[in-house]
Amino acid sequence: MTVSTDCAEQIVVGAADMKISGDPAVRIVTRALGSCLGVILYDPVVRVGGLLHLMLPSAQVNAGKAAARPYMFVDTAMPRFLVAVMDAGAQRDRLQVRVAGGASIRTESDFFAIGRRNLTALRKWLWKEELVMTASDTGGYLSRTLYLELRTGRAWIVSAGKQWDL
Repeated sequence: MTVSTDCAEQIVVGAADMKISGDPAVRIVTRALGSCLGVILYDPVVRVGGLLHLMLPSAQVNAGKAAARPYMFVDTAMPRFLVAVMDAGAQRDRLQVRVAGGASIRTESDFFAIGRRNLTALRKWLWKEELVMTASDTGGYLSRTLYLELRTGRAWIVSAGKQWDL
């Protein structure tokens, strides 16, 4: 496994959080994407991008938690994330949208299907906003780590000792 080490700074995104940068020396990473989704918004012209770690599809399950941690839910996080990336200099019509995660819990029934529901909610939101998912690696049963290198726009996944580009 080869992870690029030429970035001066690595910014880690925790669960229910997001980070944005336009610094070409920065690499942004989020870990433990099981049923959660990692969403990248990246403008290749100005090299501004961000990474969001979503946990649940809808804030309706807990309005108090949504107010305290808006980046936890697809419906409260995505509008804020989009505005923040554009405020940092990205243009909406140039955005690349890449998504990873949304795995199933390893049970026979996967009763709650959080990963699948997260992905459905995200797709609906992107459709309403007329944004296109340019790349994705979702589903399955394995947790993923997702990286974004701002200098090049390269995004890649590490999972189960393997690495591949997104």
